Amino acid sequence: MSDVNKKFDSKKDQLSGKAKEVEGKVTGDRAREAQGKTQSLMGKAKDKLADAEETVKGVVDEAKDKMKKTSDD
Repeated sequence: MSDVNKKFDSKKDQLSGKAKEVEGKVTGDRAREAQGKTQSLMGKAKDKLADAEETVKGVVDEAKDKMKKTSDD
């Protein structure tokens, strides 16, 4: 899954979760509200994971570039 798709998926989960949470509050359905909170938190976790993956990829790419530059000298 590409970085953009991961970000989209995480935002989709956050939005769907928030909608379920609000629906649960309006209808008095605590289970639905909890389900929404859980889904929203999962979306936030996915977002943080995608950010971490991007950071790691950047660090790895930098290290590869430095190693290649050193070996070329």
